[in-house]
Amino acid sequence: MTLDAVLTRIDADLEPALARLFALLRIPSISTDPAHAGDVRAAADWLRDDLASMGFAAAVHDTPGHPMVVGQMDGPGPHVLFYGHYDVQPVDPLSLWDRAPFDPALDETPKGRVIRARGAADDKGQLMTFLEACRAIIAQTGQLPCKVTVFLEGEEESGSPSLVPFLQDNADMLRADLALICDTGLFSDDVPAITTQLRGLLGEEIVITGPRIDLHSGMYGGIAMNPIRVLSRILAGLHDDQGRVQVPGFYDDVEELSPALKAQWAGLGFDERAFLDEVGLSHPAGEAGRTGLEMIRRAQRPRSTGSPGAIRGQASRRSCRHRPAPRSRSGWWRGKTRSSCARPSARGCVRNCRPIAVSVFTRMAPARPAGWISPIPPSRWRGAHSAKNGRARRPLSAVAARSPLRGISRRFWGWIRSLPVSARMMMRSIARTRNTI
Repeated sequence: MTLDAVLTRIDADLEPALARLFALLRIPSISTDPAHAGDVRAAADWLRDDLASMGFAAAVHDTPGHPMVVGQMDGPGPHVLFYGHYDVQPVDPLSLWDRAPFDPALDETPKGRVIRARGAADDKGQLMTFLEACRAIIAQTGQLPCKVTVFLEGEEESGSPSLVPFLQDNADMLRADLALICDTGLFSDDVPAITTQLRGLLGEEIVITGPRIDLHSGMYGGIAMNPIRVLSRILAGLHDDQGRVQVPGFYDDVEELSPALKAQWAGLGFDERAFLDEVGLSHPAGEAGRTGLEMIRRAQRPRSTGSPGAIRGQASRRSCRHRPAPRSRSGWWRGKTRSSCARPSARGCVRNCRPIAVSVFTRMAPARPAGWISPIPPSRWRGAHSAKNGRARRPLSAVAARSPLRGISRRFWGWIRSLPVSARMMMRSIARTRNTI
C-alpha cells in the first residue's frame, strides 16, 4: 500500500463521503431527550449498516440506556480500538439557529469551508473521518493494515451511564493494544495534538424552593424571597474577584504543572485574545496569574448550566418561579479524583449562602475521575528522581496508581516504536480525511 494512492482515493471520494456524513447529521440523535430515543437507535442502525458495507463484522448492542455499536475487522499487526460517540447535544432554543440544526449545509468562511449542523463537530464529523479513512484504505488495498475495532457510544452527551458496565461485560471483545479517541481536538486548524490528560467532572443539581406556588411580582415582589436571587448569590460566591474558587478544600491535592510542561505550553504561542475574539469576547475570565492555556486545559473551574428560573413566552410575565433547578458542574485537574471529598464541601458552601426563607435540596449527578497517560516514554522514567528521598520513580506526569489508565502509557510508546509503516499510513490517512471534509 502506498500512502499517495490512499490519499488520492480520499480526495476522489470527497462528495460521496460528504453525502454519508450529511445523512448521519440529519438524524436527531439527542440522547438526553427520551422523545428522541428512536432517533438515537436509528443512528446506531445507520452506523452498523455503514460499517457492514465496508466489510466490518458490525452489530448494535443494547444497554439499559442507548445502544452501543461495535464493528471489527481483522488485519495484521497490532489491534487498534477506535472510540467515538454518535449522540448529540440538545438544540434548544431553536430560535437562535440560522437554519434547522439537523439540516446540514456547507458554508464558506474566511478560514475555508465548514459544515453547519448539530453534531458536525461533536462528534459525528470526527467519527466519520475515521470511517472514511478506513473506507479509502480498504477500497485501495482490500484490507486494513492492522486489526481494527470501532466502538461507538450513544450516551456520551448524557453522562455515559452504560459505558463502564458495557466495557466490563465485553472486556475480551474490546481489549486492544491502543485506543484512539476522536472526541478531543487539535491545538489549531493546522497544528495536531495528542491529548494525554483529561480533567475529572463532578456534577451536582441544586433545587431552591421558596414559595409553594408561582407568584406575581406586583403583589409579592417586595416581600417574598425570589429563588433566583438566592441562586445568583450562591453562584456569585463560587469565585472571588481574582477568579479563584471559594469552595473550601477545592484545591486540595491538585498538582501544579511541572516547569518543563509550562515551558512547552508557552512555546506553543497561544494567543488568548485572538482565541476569545473569535467568539466576540476580549478579556479572559479565569483565575488571575494563569496563562490562557492553563485556564482552558489545567485550571479547575465550577460552571453552571440550565437554570429555568422564569416563565418564557411571547407575553411579558412578571412572575417568580418557586423552584428553579440549575445543574452545577465542576472540573478539576488530576490529583483531585475523589468526589467524596469535594461534594460535601460544595454542598456546605451552597447551604451556607441560603437565607432562612428558602430551602435548598442538592441531588448527586455523575462524577468522573481525571485520567492521564505520560507524555514521557517509559525509557526515560529512570531519569526522574524524587526530590524528597532521591529514589528513582515515575515522574508526576506518569499514570497514577489509582487511574484506570495505568499501564497504557508503556504499551502506547512500545506500540509506537513497533508500528509498521502501513499502520502509520492509516493514521496519516485519518488526518488527511479530516482536513478534506
